[in-house]
Amino acid sequence: MTVFITIGFILLELGLVFALVTHILLRKTGSNEARLTWLLLVLLLPYAGAVAYLLLSAPRSYRHTKRHSNLRGSMSGCLRTRAIDLPNLEPDLPRQFQPVFTLAETISDTDVMAGHSLELVGSTEAFFDQLIEDIHAATSTVHLLTYIYLDDESGQRVGSAMIEAVGRGVACRLVVDGLGSSEFLHSKLHAELVQANVQVVESLPTRLWKALWSRMDVRNHRKIVVIDNRIGWIGSQNIASKSFCLKPRFAPWIDCMVRILGPAVHDLQELFIEDWCLDTGEQLSELLNDPPTVLPDGATIQIIGSGPNFRNEVLPMIFQASIGVATDELIITTPYFVPDAATSTAIRAAALRGVRTKIVVPARNDSRLVSLASRGQYERLLHAGVEIHEFTGGLLHAKTMTVDRELFLVGSANLDRRSLELNFEVSMIGWDSEFASRLRFLQVEYIEQSRVINPAEWMKQSAPRRLLNNAAGLLSPLL
Repeated sequence: MTVFITIGFILLELGLVFALVTHILLRKTGSNEARLTWLLLVLLLPYAGAVAYLLLSAPRSYRHTKRHSNLRGSMSGCLRTRAIDLPNLEPDLPRQFQPVFTLAETISDTDVMAGHSLELVGSTEAFFDQLIEDIHAATSTVHLLTYIYLDDESGQRVGSAMIEAVGRGVACRLVVDGLGSSEFLHSKLHAELVQANVQVVESLPTRLWKALWSRMDVRNHRKIVVIDNRIGWIGSQNIASKSFCLKPRFAPWIDCMVRILGPAVHDLQELFIEDWCLDTGEQLSELLNDPPTVLPDGATIQIIGSGPNFRNEVLPMIFQASIGVATDELIITTPYFVPDAATSTAIRAAALRGVRTKIVVPARNDSRLVSLASRGQYERLLHAGVEIHEFTGGLLHAKTMTVDRELFLVGSANLDRRSLELNFEVSMIGWDSEFASRLRFLQVEYIEQSRVINPAEWMKQSAPRRLLNNAAGLLSPLL
């Protein structure tokens, strides 16, 4: 009897492995690196690998994807702000950066447009002060989308401002991610907002039974604010104080945000409306009927929305193209640095061709596995001449890039596979020497609070540490 049970388990394991291997190889999406990692995991740990694959990788978002496709089809033509529609929107880009924006326009649904005022805010306190001032001045709508909303001092200040705005007739809509804001959704502040008629929506709910047909690790990681269809905010700041009570031992969390005036605010509004409609079924397209404000001689920018319902390669391609046009200097800041092979190669190639290439990451990361995988990339980067700076003033959460002090990128996306290929993200790419210089100055402040990795010392790291870093690096396609 025992022999038959043993044979049965062996056959079950072989059948499970065969089915999963076949499914992984037949998938139309995903990179070869991710397929290889999943294959190894399933072959080495059949049962644990099967559970992990079914929960975290099997593509089961067809209903959501179809709804998104239908929504974009129904909204097509009524929401788009195009450079040819209004005067002074056509940008006059330097030849060096034209390929980047040509690519961005080709692979995304937005145009690069001139006519913007950009205000960089590198302080959490200053951001909330200005945001609350904007909400107090709102006359028609306040739209806020965030991954994490905490019932802390900052969350309560923003909540009070929205409640006050509703009291004077302003429609306030708040979208929060079901996982990132799970504590807020059960908080006293959430109840107060709903009672005051602030419309609160949970994006991508995390109910356990939903795991049967939807991936629990696909998250809405965007940070968007649109007020009166005139003022927009984009960047890395969640609605949370920099003390970040969820993980206080890594505090302070260091973020940056950009306040936008100009036609691209309509593109932020469009992304918010899409997410709102997907989660509520309510169409808000009429909110974009008013023509956007165009500021003469303003900065040139483009809003890039990305996620599993878009072309997944949008952000990696734009990152790689931006890195590829650098001729003098490239600075990247990110809390989670686990790029794909192509992006890592582009960074090393920039350094090898003489571009001063600097990467700034936190010295202490809230994700131990990501930190190990990130450090597993250091050796090849250092060999190529890339400068690596580990920020010691808290958890550096700002996601920024400057190229040659002229091209810039700011947004919610980390330089890891999760942000670049899986989560819903929003980024702003642009060209303006004045704004790029301000952003670069902020990056230099981060560098001044960092310790530089000495290549010679790093190469002498102990065998156990190298083993841990490289082992974690094997999982980088899944992080």
